[in-house]
Amino acid sequence: MLILAVSALVALVAALVFGGAAAPLMLGDPGDFVRWSLPIARMVNNISAALMIGPMVLALFALRAGEKPFETAMDTASIGAALFTVSAAATGFLTFLAAFTPELSLGEQFGADLGRYLLTLPLGQAWLITTILGAVVTILAFAWRSWTPTLLTTIIALVALLPMATQGHSGELSGHVIAVNSILLHTVGAAVWLGGLMLLVVLYLAKGVDAQALVRRYSSLAIAAFFVVAVSGVVRSTVGLGSWDALWSPYGIIIIAKVVLLCGMGLLGAWYRARLIPRMGEARGGASRWFWMLVLGEVALMGLASGAAAALARTPPPTGLTAAERQTPAEVLTRSPLPPEFTIDMWFTGWDFDILWALAAALGAFFYIAGVRRLHRRGDRWPIHRTVFWMLGLLLLVWVTCGPLNLYQEYLFSVHMMGHMLLSMAIPLLLVSGAPVTLALRSIHKRDDGTRGGREWILWAVQSPFSRIITHPFVAAGIFIVSLWAFYFTDLVRWSMYEHLGHEWMIIHFLISGYLFVLSLVGVDPVPYRLPYAGRLITLIAVMAMHAFFGMAIMMQSGLMVAEWFGSMGRTWGPTPMEDQYIGGGVAWSVGEIPTLILAITVAIQWSRDDTKVQRRTDRNADRTGDAELEEYNAKLAALAAKDERDRQASQGGR
Repeated sequence: MLILAVSALVALVAALVFGGAAAPLMLGDPGDFVRWSLPIARMVNNISAALMIGPMVLALFALRAGEKPFETAMDTASIGAALFTVSAAATGFLTFLAAFTPELSLGEQFGADLGRYLLTLPLGQAWLITTILGAVVTILAFAWRSWTPTLLTTIIALVALLPMATQGHSGELSGHVIAVNSILLHTVGAAVWLGGLMLLVVLYLAKGVDAQALVRRYSSLAIAAFFVVAVSGVVRSTVGLGSWDALWSPYGIIIIAKVVLLCGMGLLGAWYRARLIPRMGEARGGASRWFWMLVLGEVALMGLASGAAAALARTPPPTGLTAAERQTPAEVLTRSPLPPEFTIDMWFTGWDFDILWALAAALGAFFYIAGVRRLHRRGDRWPIHRTVFWMLGLLLLVWVTCGPLNLYQEYLFSVHMMGHMLLSMAIPLLLVSGAPVTLALRSIHKRDDGTRGGREWILWAVQSPFSRIITHPFVAAGIFIVSLWAFYFTDLVRWSMYEHLGHEWMIIHFLISGYLFVLSLVGVDPVPYRLPYAGRLITLIAVMAMHAFFGMAIMMQSGLMVAEWFGSMGRTWGPTPMEDQYIGGGVAWSVGEIPTLILAITVAIQWSRDDTKVQRRTDRNADRTGDAELEEYNAKLAALAAKDERDRQASQGGR
C-alpha cells in the first residue's frame, strides 16, 4: 500500500506541475492549499473507489462465502468504502472552495452558500450523492457477508461512481456523452483491476487460500478490466485532444505517459498469466519471489497511473465547446451542433459513437464466439442460425446506439421513436433467438470448490424468485406495455432528453423489457413458466392492440411532447415539430407492428412443430407397443358399450 501511495503522489505532483494545473489562476484563484489539496483528495477518492469495489468483485467470482478469505475481502471493501466516503466529502468541499472561492468562516452566509451548492447545483449534488452512497456501502460491506447481499452492495458501490463520471472531466467538451461514458468505463475497469490486485496481496500474505486458483481467477478479471480501461482511455483521449497536434500539449504528454504505464501493466499481467501462474503449483519459494516482484511492480505502475489520472482531471484539455454567446439553440440543449439535414445517405454515413454500447456489443460477440468455439472443440454442435441471429442483433444494436438514429434522435421525435421500436422489439427478437443463456450454461465450466463463476451466477439469476416474477408471461407483457405508455406520457421522456443517465436508462430498460417479453413467447432459454401456445397468441394479440392504440394516441396529440426540447432546436430542414411527432406516432403504429407480426408467425410455427413432435412421439410409442394404448382404449369403449346394453336389457325385463 505504501508503494501505491508514494508512486501515486509522485506522479500527481509531477503531472500537476508539468500540466500547469498547480499554477495560480489569473482570476478567482482559490489559493495554494485548495489547488494542491483538491487533486490529492480526488486521487485518494479514485484509489479508495478501487479498494471498495475490487475486493467485492473478486470475492463474488473467486472466493467462497462464509470462509475467512471472503470475510477479509468484505473487511477490505468496508475500509475502502469508508475512505471513499471521507475523500468524497473532502473533494466535494474543496471543489466548492475552488469554484466559488468563498472566505472560510463559521458564519451563516458561508453555510447558506455551501448548502445551495450541495442541494441545487449539479456539481454539489453529485458529490453529496457520492458521499451518501459511500457511507451506505461502508455499512453494508461491514454487515452483509453472504452471496446475494454482497452482490447488492457491489451494485450500490458501482452506482456511486455514476455522479463522479458525470463530473469527472475538466472543461466542457463537445463530445460530452462519449466523455462521460468513457470516464465511467475507465473508472469501473480500473477499480476492478487495482482493487482486485490489492486484495490479492492481502490474501496472499494471509496464506489461507489456494493462491494458484485465486491468481488465475483474478487474472481473468484483470484481462477484461485491461481491455475496458484501454478502449475507454483511447476514446476519452481522442475526445479530449481533438487532433494529432494537441498530442504534444501538456494534456497530451500526460496521456502519453498514461499509455506507457498502461502498456507496462499489460505486459506484467501477460507475464504472470503465462509464466507465473503455472509455476505457483510448484515449490512456493521461487514462485513467491517472482509473484512479489511482478505484483509490486504492477502496484507501482498503477500508482503512477492513478496520480497521472488525478492530475489529468485538473488539466484543461485542448478542446472545448463553442463560446456561450455563439452557441445555437441545439448546442445549448444537446451540447452538440445541429447535424445536417437527415437525407437518405445519412442513413448509411451518419454516426454518433456511444462507447458504452459499442463495447457491450463487442464483448457480447467475443464471449458468444468463445462459447461456440469451446463447444466445437469438445465435439458438440451449436446451430449456426443462432449465431447468425445473435450477431445480427448486436450489429443492429450498434447501428441504433451509435449510428444515424443516435445522431438524430435528439432532434427528430420520429427518429427517437424508430430507435425505441427497434430497441424494444426488433433487437430483442434477434438476441433471444441466439439463446445466449443456453450457450453459456453448456460452454462455461462448472466449479466444484464452492465458489461461483459465470455458470453459477447465471443459474442463480435464472432460478431466483425475482426472475420467476419478471419472466412470467403476464408480468413481462405488462412491463412491456405499461412502460411504453408511462415513458411517453410522463416526465420520463423529458428526463431521457435532458439527462445522459436518463438516456442510457431508456436504452437499458427498453432492451430488457423487450427481451423479457420475447423470451416469454418464443425463447428457448430456460424460464420458470411459459404459457401454452394458445395463451401466447392471445397475449400477443392483446399486446398488439395496446401497441396500436399507443401509436394512435401519439398521432392524435394536439400539443407537442417535450415542446421546450423538440420545438426549440432551430431546425430549418425536415418536417415541423408537430408533423414530425405525427410521423413518430405512425412509426409506432406501423413499423413497430412488424416485429410483433414476426413474433406471431414464430409462435404459430413453434406450435405446429410442437404438435408434429407430439404426434411423432405417439406414433413411435405405438410402433413399439403394437398400438397397445389404442387397443386398451378400444377395449374400454367396448366394455362400456356392453355395460350399457346389459343395463338396457335389465330395465326392459323389469317392465
